[in-house]
Amino acid sequence: MSLKHAILILLESEPGSGYDLLKRFKDGLGYFWNAKHQQVYLELKKLNEAGWLEFEAQTQETRPDKKVYRLTPAGHTELLRWLAEPVQPNKINDALLVKLYAGAHTTLDNLREEMHRHVAVHRKTLDSLLDIEREYLAQPQDRRAALRLPYLTLRRGILGEQSWLDWAAEVELELARA
Repeated sequence: MSLKHAILILLESEPGSGYDLLKRFKDGLGYFWNAKHQQVYLELKKLNEAGWLEFEAQTQETRPDKKVYRLTPAGHTELLRWLAEPVQPNKINDALLVKLYAGAHTTLDNLREEMHRHVAVHRKTLDSLLDIEREYLAQPQDRRAALRLPYLTLRRGILGEQSWLDWAAEVELELARA
């Protein structure tokens, strides 16, 4: 998947500014897709130039004009094309795994500290995802039904974080034995 398709998906639901998209990334896609401020704005410009987006400039008194983007018919067609296309399984590039693999060349204390930092991040992420899940489960049944597919992506994030933490516990036990 590319950032452009994530943006097209977000704008398919509702037009928005770059700022709006960043907020939607954080609130919706953020548990499985990351995008930085500069990346989103650069991609919006490219998608507009490609004819997949158009925007309306809205005047703001204390800030520069706000561009509110929406999909064009060509953008909608591209989104449908991409949705129909198979995607490749995700491969990971994880610097922590490289460090652990090379663990014989560093100290156990270094590896333990590194694991401790990562565990804290993953626990915080899991707590955030569980908060989102509690909010979802508190919704009325009709609202939950409308969000059932995004909920499955949330579940993937929760299970992934739980699995990562289980693995980290194994690593910590092994490092304690060494």
